[in-house]
Amino acid sequence: MQHLDVQVVEQGLAWLNAGETIWLCTVLSTFGSSPRKPGSIMVARGDGRHVGSLSGGCVEEDFLERVQRGEFNQRVCVERYGDPRDEASSERPRVQLPCGGILEVLVERLSPEDDNRQHMAELLGVLRGQQQKLRTVSLSDGHCTLRPVVEAGGETVAVTAGCVSLRVGPASRLIIAGLSSVARPCAEFAVALGYEVIVCEPREEEYRDFNLAGVRLEKIFPSVFIAGPGNCHQQTAVVAMTHDPRIDDLAMMEAVRTDAFYIGVMGSRRTSDKRATRLLSSGGLSAAEVERIHMPIGLALGSKTPAEIALAVMADILRVQRGIRRDAL
Repeated sequence: MQHLDVQVVEQGLAWLNAGETIWLCTVLSTFGSSPRKPGSIMVARGDGRHVGSLSGGCVEEDFLERVQRGEFNQRVCVERYGDPRDEASSERPRVQLPCGGILEVLVERLSPEDDNRQHMAELLGVLRGQQQKLRTVSLSDGHCTLRPVVEAGGETVAVTAGCVSLRVGPASRLIIAGLSSVARPCAEFAVALGYEVIVCEPREEEYRDFNLAGVRLEKIFPSVFIAGPGNCHQQTAVVAMTHDPRIDDLAMMEAVRTDAFYIGVMGSRRTSDKRATRLLSSGGLSAAEVERIHMPIGLALGSKTPAEIALAVMADILRVQRGIRRDAL
């Protein structure tokens, strides 16, 4: 899940609590090129206000116009956008995606009732929590449930006879251990990619003028924050790029004890070899724990500038998160 999804559910719950009816939309499947992947969500209310997105804008525009005209009064339905075969039917949305793709969207109409408020509150708790859950929606009556996931891996969306299953879980998080010239563009890239970004920096001279939109600053040692309960979950990446062993090494020592899917530290091959030796000896890490650390960090793109290095770092994080081997690039 993206951090934007947290904002979508937060706003949806706030509108329900204020007595508003909401429409929760989820991308079920895509065919051909499409701007958003399955599982992407948007919430809207009857006056057209919305948070989140389903496409590059064309689908949202059509959907919001139809909501304001009084359409989508049923509890649940599936809409198909971008299919030229639907042009002949006046009951289908006549929207062609600029990229030529096709989207199937689950639309749920949620009135401000206790059951719906409770479900959205539970969904928000999952996105802010540590474990994945399976959200099931009946296509006959819209009944929703959240239950534990049996297997860690699997498709984000599954549609069976009369039911949609949506795998939901913690929003992707990036913890940046310490500020540096590379950390800043890395944080900006991560925000744009939909990560929840947390920078841990105990040095006042470094964080004094730090102010990046969408980035949370924790004025403590990264190792302390990383070790805190619930701060590193299965959708967390931890990176250190300060060249200060007091920050970088300690952050790595704590990160390998968590469920973080990506752990990396910046440095040349020679610096990385020396760090590995330190972590094995004085750091007390096992060979398997050291092996979890990506060092040198990032893809080998020939990066030189801070922004180029940050790009290589985020590209490698995305590669690992998508389960793509380096030799498959």
